[in-house]
Amino acid sequence: MAQKRFYLSNTDKKIAGVCGGIGEYFEIDSLLVRVAFLLLIFGCGTGLVAYLVLWLLAPKKNDIW
Repeated sequence: MAQKRFYLSNTDKKIAGVCGGIGEYFEIDSLLVRVAFLLLIFGCGTGLVAYLVLWLLAPKKNDIW
């Protein structure tokens, strides 16, 4: 059984592929993820920190063997 892994999207990205990767992982529309990040950024500011951490720590799709 193949293990499901989170990675930065190569195809569905606007900046770094974080939202596209989350959308692919949870099988939801990446637009919903982008809206959620925007609400977190403008609501309490934690969305930007979370986005940057995911961008720095998440592997790219090509890096996974």
